[in-house]
Amino acid sequence: MNKKQPHMNAGAALLFLLFSLLFFILIFRFVTIQVTGEVHGQALAARAQQKYTDEKVIEAVRGTIFDRKGEVVAEDTTAYTLVAILDPSVTSNKKKPKHVQNPEMTAKKLAKYLDMSEADIYERLSRKGPFQVEFGKAGRDISHQTKREIEELKLPGITFLRDSKRFYPNGVFSSHLVGFVEKEDEKGKTITTGKLGIEKSLNDELTGENGSVSFESDLWGFLLPDSEKKVNPARDGDNIYLTIDKKIQTFVEDAVDRVDKEFKPKKILAVVADPKTGDILAMAQRPSFHPTTRDGLDKSWHNEVVETPIEPGSTMKIFTLAAAIEENKWNPGEYYKSGSYKVTEKSASIGDHNNRQGWGTITYLEGLQRSSNVAVAKLVNEKIGTDKFREYLTDFGFDQPTGIDLPNEAVGKIQYQWPVEKVTVSYGQGSTFTPIQLIQAATAVANDGKMMKPRIIDKIVDPNTGEVVKQEEPKAVGQPISAKTAKEVRDVLETVVTGEHGTGKAYAIEGYDVAGKTGTANITTNGRYLNGANDYLFSFLGMAPKDDPKLIVYVAVQQPEIDHYFKGSIPTSMIFKSVMQSSLQYLNIKPASMEKADSNAVPDIVGMGAAEAKQLLESKGFNTVVIGDGNKVEDQLPKADTIALEGEKVIIKASGIMTYPDMKDWSLRDVMKLAQIAGVKLNKAGSGYVTKQSLQPGSPIKEGENLVVELETPLEQFEKSQKKEEESEETEEVGG
Repeated sequence: MNKKQPHMNAGAALLFLLFSLLFFILIFRFVTIQVTGEVHGQALAARAQQKYTDEKVIEAVRGTIFDRKGEVVAEDTTAYTLVAILDPSVTSNKKKPKHVQNPEMTAKKLAKYLDMSEADIYERLSRKGPFQVEFGKAGRDISHQTKREIEELKLPGITFLRDSKRFYPNGVFSSHLVGFVEKEDEKGKTITTGKLGIEKSLNDELTGENGSVSFESDLWGFLLPDSEKKVNPARDGDNIYLTIDKKIQTFVEDAVDRVDKEFKPKKILAVVADPKTGDILAMAQRPSFHPTTRDGLDKSWHNEVVETPIEPGSTMKIFTLAAAIEENKWNPGEYYKSGSYKVTEKSASIGDHNNRQGWGTITYLEGLQRSSNVAVAKLVNEKIGTDKFREYLTDFGFDQPTGIDLPNEAVGKIQYQWPVEKVTVSYGQGSTFTPIQLIQAATAVANDGKMMKPRIIDKIVDPNTGEVVKQEEPKAVGQPISAKTAKEVRDVLETVVTGEHGTGKAYAIEGYDVAGKTGTANITTNGRYLNGANDYLFSFLGMAPKDDPKLIVYVAVQQPEIDHYFKGSIPTSMIFKSVMQSSLQYLNIKPASMEKADSNAVPDIVGMGAAEAKQLLESKGFNTVVIGDGNKVEDQLPKADTIALEGEKVIIKASGIMTYPDMKDWSLRDVMKLAQIAGVKLNKAGSGYVTKQSLQPGSPIKEGENLVVELETPLEQFEKSQKKEEESEETEEVGG
């Protein structure tokens, strides 16, 4: 034992020295930290403050989009994100689990509420490792109602994070103009981004900036007593006020829905604008989509009004006419030979739309009314001059974008190299323009020569202060024609609707003077024109009231299900008339016919002489029809003292033999008066106005016999006359 003692002492001394050194290092480190307050260059106080300071994000609310009158078009609303907690460590009481214990059962129940298969849900719930999982798009934007129903299932581990979602209360409502948003993951954060329309073009203004709140907390995250909150408030996104009018937009959506359902066209476009300001009051297209669900988005991603150039067809003749009048080259009474026309001896001939037959030698006014391609071709080539006409195309804004505040605006292409191209553009063939360019150009005609930039944004407002950040004022972008020319153009265009030979009769609106032009443009595929019965883009560009237009309406319907191109006016006029009339009435634009006939009580004429009674009624403004060749009045309809409008028919039953009058163009109401007073049985076919009667004018009336009348609406009569005139047509070049 004595021999080992020296070795043991040496070992003990070594251990003593080692522990003394470690103790010295520890004391030195402790003193250093106490003096400097730093470890590896980092302040311990700051690290402690960071550890026990909690910070929460205050999310900015995306700006609301309103219509011109403050009606909500798009806004943020509360939504929830579904979360499943998978980590068993959160459960402290097995009787009250806080994590998902039964993935299979949980997946089965959640599948009833999520747009996700039970197998996919189960796969997420069965993952090993993550503390919690989400369910992608299917688990986002959960409504309060769905959240409540899921909570009632009391599924362990299933919880919700409060979130927001974009809500579009009007559904399909100018969807391509308004746009939509999507949530994307970016650097661990969920970012909301506009993907189309205003939501995209004004995404920065709508987005805003998130804020934060920070405070000192204990180990478990609870606020410490006397701690100080530091709040950096969020700046909500700006609110956008559009020029769209919700009521007029609704008129448009309803009208295009009806046509879409009945005629199933490939495409529909409709725009309503205020020519005085350039304000776009409505804009719709089909196919469209629901901005909340995205249903239908795969059928049409583009805003066709702004992004897709088209051949405008004969609506382009509006601007050719304007150029001719402005250059003093328009003589409506001058005659020309219609049918076909050669720009040069070597060029292909230009043909009128009735198989190049034309209508013989007619006036330029009749040519414009009939939508003669030859008429406008001669105006450009022989009177205006192609160089001067090219200047007008620039003046009307056809070679540059309008600058409307919508993304991806396209510009058409003016084909102006060869002599024929310089003329075909006059009737809307060969060259292309966007519908919004046509609207802008039309404001010059409707606004006494002053052309207005299309305006879709009225103002941008800071919701935090109420301050108007930006006010978009109406802006004139040129004056291609004089006020005098604009008025004359409208007067001529009115005859397209009201004239005997006008192609726009179907677009007449009772009580309002409409000026406008039809268009029938060929559809091309792979550079070649299609030649099917319905392979056209049918359109109408019109304004009303004619003398002081308050609205411009452009409608285009592509390839509707019709069996002949002349029927293209049916779907387009259905939209135009419905939208224009409803919108004018909504804007309280009174019909011209309001300055009309007074109403009067019908005098008692029974017992009077027939000639004397007729004279008395006509002096009071009534229209009289006498049946019976005698001189004494035996009966009358309407009866004495009935209030009737000036101009209404009064049937006078005189003594003697009664004979049938010519009832062509009579209303059904007037025919019913005749049948009642004459004692005959009336049968009718159709509706509208009389076109045929079974018992001929002048034939004697026999009491109790059957009278059959056939009636047609003005539109049906027009279509029938068109069909009769053009039934043998095989169109080569269409301009109607």
